[in-house]
Amino acid sequence: MDSQNYDVHEYRQGFTRKPIASISEIPLTIMLNGREVVTLLCTAKYPEYLAVGFLKSDAFITSPDQITDLTVRRDDQRLVAEVETCHDPWENRIMERSITSGCGKGTNFGRNVQTVSKRRLGGDIRITPDQILALVRELHSRSTLYNETRGCHNSSLCTPDEMLLFREDIGRHNAIDMLCGQCFLDNVPVDDKLIVSTGRVASEILLKVVRIGVPILVSTAVATNFSVELARKTGITLVGNAKDDSFWVYNDNGRIIGF
Repeated sequence: MDSQNYDVHEYRQGFTRKPIASISEIPLTIMLNGREVVTLLCTAKYPEYLAVGFLKSDAFITSPDQITDLTVRRDDQRLVAEVETCHDPWENRIMERSITSGCGKGTNFGRNVQTVSKRRLGGDIRITPDQILALVRELHSRSTLYNETRGCHNSSLCTPDEMLLFREDIGRHNAIDMLCGQCFLDNVPVDDKLIVSTGRVASEILLKVVRIGVPILVSTAVATNFSVELARKTGITLVGNAKDDSFWVYNDNGRIIGF
């Protein structure tokens, strides 16, 4: 169930009763080789992809072949994703916890910004401004859960001509991790793709996209200064404040035709 209906009282020059839809929220605890990694708050959609995407984007796993078992079970009022691997994902890992600018419980277990920022993204993808605007409009048109509840973020994996995957969740991190997890498990090539998303581009969002290997990130919201600096270090094309007819280019690297 993506949402639940409630009766509320709305004030608009007086109080009236109004039915509204409230987006679902459930904890998802990720267990890795019997050890708890994190508890995410999510809509419970695509929990397998979300769990694997989180582990991939936080560098616990680097290859689908490392996963020997993956199960998701309901435990009372939460979901538990149990992931088993053939390697030791905790070896030489510094336990480091930080609160990010995202929703829920933020973690950076030794995720080293300096290490990630040394990566340079390649890929031969080229895209026109009109194609970017068309994908932004399609993102809005697919956002039915947001239109119903006003309580979620949306992310999509696209080619310049087509939206291939669309995911929505209460957190923008979760929506991107679901894309990451599906591409990782299904061996979807990403160096010729872009991500179009809602939500502010803070550094942890940009780092997730860099780890996935997608060379273009487009957001309907703005980017932080740290994200802009990281985009320019890693060579990712970063577009923000994307509307139906306009956008900002924070960094291009030759991928936007006519720029």
